[in-house]
Amino acid sequence: MSRRSRIEYSGAIYHVINRGNYRSYIFETGGARKSFLECLDTCCEAQGWILHAWVLMGNHYHLCVETPEPNLVEGMKWLQSTFANRFNRFRKVNGHVFQGRYKAILLDGDAVGADTKTTSRLDL
Repeated sequence: MSRRSRIEYSGAIYHVINRGNYRSYIFETGGARKSFLECLDTCCEAQGWILHAWVLMGNHYHLCVETPEPNLVEGMKWLQSTFANRFNRFRKVNGHVFQGRYKAILLDGDAVGADTKTTSRLDL
């Protein structure tokens, strides 16, 4: 059975979530966090995304991102593969860093404020 296509359109706002493979801790070091944030910054700039909120937990991340162009899939592919390559190269390992496909929840404008409040409280 094939996967459902992602809903992408100009001006869409998403709550994006993914976690480490086998729920492993991928953001346990400052270097890993810094590398992910550098990748995220580069991705947002290249794709023209507006990052409303983000949080990095030990084994997963949450992003609230707005896509002025319908390019979530393209950007997330770049973000996750680039970070995974850096992560694996640094640790001298290979294989999956993230557990499967990222989850992208399409938000409406009213939900963004509530979602960013919830996301910002997750890192407490």
